[in-house]
Amino acid sequence: METSLRNHLKGKVVEIVKGGAVSEIEVETSAGIIASVITTRSVERLGLKVGDEVFAVIKASEVGIEKP
Repeated sequence: METSLRNHLKGKVVEIVKGGAVSEIEVETSAGIIASVITTRSVERLGLKVGDEVFAVIKASEVGIEKP
């Protein structure tokens, strides 16, 4: 599958919290845990389950920097 998005992090689904309309997916990547909120319909359409290998594909129009 081709995409214009440039940020792809390969990882494994470690948690799925299903809701009525939206669900939260946590993906463990080499950069840490990435959390994504997607529609529950998409979770079902993709057949996502804990343990699946996926790509977290990130599209951001802005990235903030914070110094502790």
